[in-house]
Amino acid sequence: MKDTQAVTALAALAQETRLAIYRLLVEQGPAGLPAGAIAEALGVPAATLSFHLAQLRGAGLIGQRRASRSLIYAVDVAAMNGLIGFLTDRCCGGNPELCLPQPQKKADVCCEPDTKSLPRSLQRIRSKAV
Repeated sequence: MKDTQAVTALAALAQETRLAIYRLLVEQGPAGLPAGAIAEALGVPAATLSFHLAQLRGAGLIGQRRASRSLIYAVDVAAMNGLIGFLTDRCCGGNPELCLPQPQKKADVCCEPDTKSLPRSLQRIRSKAV
């Protein structure tokens, strides 16, 4: 994924309604949902939903297909994985597998900030926050 594609995708997700739509479609997987079901589930008016779906489609995050008289929207899993890969490919010194969500596992040590290199005043603030 190129930087410009990632920026476009992240910009599309940087809005509350679009993020809610996207998360709902991620839950459904490739089967997707009809536009009416999305509107009903999220309480979004049809015109507003249409605008947000167009933004997500334009960013390449979701796809659209026709089933009889309904438009079905579904997450583009390859695009989602591409964005996640783009965000994590340089994680933890080139070990992106350490940055992926791990069920029932604490964050890996490499991903913890190095507070020793911070000025003492910031070290105290950081240690209180953790």
